[in-house]
Amino acid sequence: MRAPYRLFRTVLAGALLAGAAVVSAGCAAEDEPTLVVLGPWTDGEEKPFRKTLAKIGERTGRHYVYKGTRSLRETLVAQLRTDAPPDVAILNGPGELAEYALNGDARPLEGDVEDKAVAPWAPSFPVTTTKGTETHAYWVPIRVDLKSIVWSRAGEADAGPEDAVWCLGMASGATSGWPGTDWIEDLLLQRQGHAVYEQFATGQLPWDKRPVKRAWQDWAALLATDEPANGVDSLTTHFENLGAGRYGLLKAKDCTREHQGSFIGRHYGDDVRPAPTADFVEGLPRGRNVFEVSGDMAAVFKPSDAAWELLLELTSPRTQADWVEAAGPGERPYFPSGTSGTAGTTGGKAPTGASADVLRMLDGADQICVDASDAMPSTLRGAFQRAVLEFLEKPQDTVALDGLLAQLEAERLLQREPDAFVLDDLCDAPPG
Repeated sequence: MRAPYRLFRTVLAGALLAGAAVVSAGCAAEDEPTLVVLGPWTDGEEKPFRKTLAKIGERTGRHYVYKGTRSLRETLVAQLRTDAPPDVAILNGPGELAEYALNGDARPLEGDVEDKAVAPWAPSFPVTTTKGTETHAYWVPIRVDLKSIVWSRAGEADAGPEDAVWCLGMASGATSGWPGTDWIEDLLLQRQGHAVYEQFATGQLPWDKRPVKRAWQDWAALLATDEPANGVDSLTTHFENLGAGRYGLLKAKDCTREHQGSFIGRHYGDDVRPAPTADFVEGLPRGRNVFEVSGDMAAVFKPSDAAWELLLELTSPRTQADWVEAAGPGERPYFPSGTSGTAGTTGGKAPTGASADVLRMLDGADQICVDASDAMPSTLRGAFQRAVLEFLEKPQDTVALDGLLAQLEAERLLQREPDAFVLDDLCDAPPG
């Protein structure tokens, strides 16, 4: 299409010259630097972020184009193969980001930007290039969420385990099964503590031996007391959508508790509140005060001064305040730095309701640990998700469980050979 367009411009050159003064005024806006940001938010969820980017543009004089997709990995891989990456990409998988860094696609943070690599979301790690082996951070967390929590309505939180019905929804497109991986990881973290959890997340524990196997058994035991959660209905239920415009699984009549990250609060009012997982699952040690966390991380794939400037802006207090102001009450994001400061607040007002509960748990945690499957190599992460789906077809079948864990252990060993587990230091005390 470009050649005919150039020919058309040539034919009309005389007419365009006659209107040069008018055209030059219109071109000024087009000449502003444009940066493409690829990210995971779509279907209206991206609106607050788009508004936030527009605010940044007012300060920097640059133009930002946000492109959201639910097929983030597939989209980014295709763009890299055609040598047309975005300037900045926002992903939630540190393991996947590490792969891009090892391949030279994600660039090491430079200058002041490296100071924004907040632990444990953005660990530094070594990458070997033609210049030798260097250790850097490669991304910055711009938004985070708390996991290891259970949501329930007022009054239902005190119900005994025999009266509880767990909400289960595993469907999530190409990543279906990830809500189940959160269950396994959280049960492992709560029973074994953060040191063992970190060994699991970094590929140092076998899947087919304790303590990993115990986490699956704990989940099976929980499901055994919850007949509606047994069976395959959970495989086709979307993790947040009940259909007919109903979002939030607790809006179903047949479930009373939901194990899900803090982001799910956007679907509920203040009558639904979060509390630590250990408060709801019998047999788990009390008092560990450890939580799993996730994050949306920004990395530069097309380096420029403007791209590094954008990462600094995305991690700045003024941008965080803009983002909170642009979001609805249930959509207000949480941030990794100074969780008691701008996170979850608007206009300087203190957070209330579920937001206050989340911040209190995040601030007061003894340790927070990055989502283990998010930190794993992408092939193992995918195998973990698929194993969850198979497990839920017959969670009480111990022989089937042994087979699934043997498959996951074989995949772990394959990943160990090329040393694909490059991340460590995935647990830390909360920042601030």
